[in-house]
Amino acid sequence: MKRIRDSQAIIGSLEGGDAVAALSKEILDTLLTLKELSGDRPKSKVKGSVTLKLDIVVEAGTATFEVDISSKRPKPVRGSSFFWVLDDGSLSTEHPEQINMFAGLRDAADMSR
Repeated sequence: MKRIRDSQAIIGSLEGGDAVAALSKEILDTLLTLKELSGDRPKSKVKGSVTLKLDIVVEAGTATFEVDISSKRPKPVRGSSFFWVLDDGSLSTEHPEQINMFAGLRDAADMSR
């Protein structure tokens, strides 16, 4: 009688080998997504996970395995935008207490700010 005690052999034989192929594909897809999301930023850190869940039912001396493969992948990284909030509640990309040096010529009377 053949005895299977090795977890690799058990996992490899689940669903006639299809579970291992699906797990390998899920790992590869997750890695590709993480690589894409990290982009060319050398110090970026992007996390994901792949889970293999085995539901095991033992009944009348037999064991039935049900496989669930899932992954968690992060959403694409979005940039942020910075604004100053002015007294009236509006937004500005310019600091409200600094003079705009590139606005053109000003009257000397405007310099009293």
